[in-house]
Amino acid sequence: MSEAIEQTNAFKRGVKDSIPVGLGYFAVSFALGITMKNAGLSAIQGLIISFLNNASAGEYAGVTMIAAQATYIETALMVLAANARYLLMSTAFSQKFDEKTPMIHRWIVGFVLTDELFALGVRQKGSLDPKYYYGMMAIAMPGWAVGTMLGVIFGSILPARLVSALSVALFGMFLSVIIPSARVNKAIRAVVIAGFIGSFLFTVVPGLNQLSEGVRTILLTVVIAAIAAYVSPVKEEDL
Repeated sequence: MSEAIEQTNAFKRGVKDSIPVGLGYFAVSFALGITMKNAGLSAIQGLIISFLNNASAGEYAGVTMIAAQATYIETALMVLAANARYLLMSTAFSQKFDEKTPMIHRWIVGFVLTDELFALGVRQKGSLDPKYYYGMMAIAMPGWAVGTMLGVIFGSILPARLVSALSVALFGMFLSVIIPSARVNKAIRAVVIAGFIGSFLFTVVPGLNQLSEGVRTILLTVVIAAIAAYVSPVKEEDL
């Protein structure tokens, strides 16, 4: 009985701790939904995509590729590159579980391992109770998926000028993520600048401007990230 009560309390704590995250996801995914609407996706498609892919950068990359009519292979490679960090995050996060934790719990948690939930999970003292993470998922997943669906719906009925303005909100979110880090970290600042310059060159240099938008994005992401990792690797003590 005491174990059941403890698991219930862990679930409730997860729900409580993730409410701000869920609200934030709802706001950001609403803007993503408008982007999906502009790409020709329906509200149901937006709901399903966001339910199965809980990653703003990766999902936006995928929607961008869809809008650019990229091939399946290009889209898959772009989403893989955008979400590659989760391979490392999931490996690190698995250390938070007790060694006796069944594999099924690890798989379920890995399905919804986002940056914000990762941060909440790793700050828990001792081994992580999967029920705590399930509580966070119960708020975060609906917030992200429903927000996307409503973004698509309202993107279809709101005035065109307002939709155009709201579609910029997602870019504002990405800027809010990279600008603070770029101000204090020279390596990140160099990567951001290189990304801007590279994107410009791919639109004006003969030959490069003939590549599809999907191929351009993949090349820029992989090449710039690889060079940055080689020139300025993150030290183990800074992880």
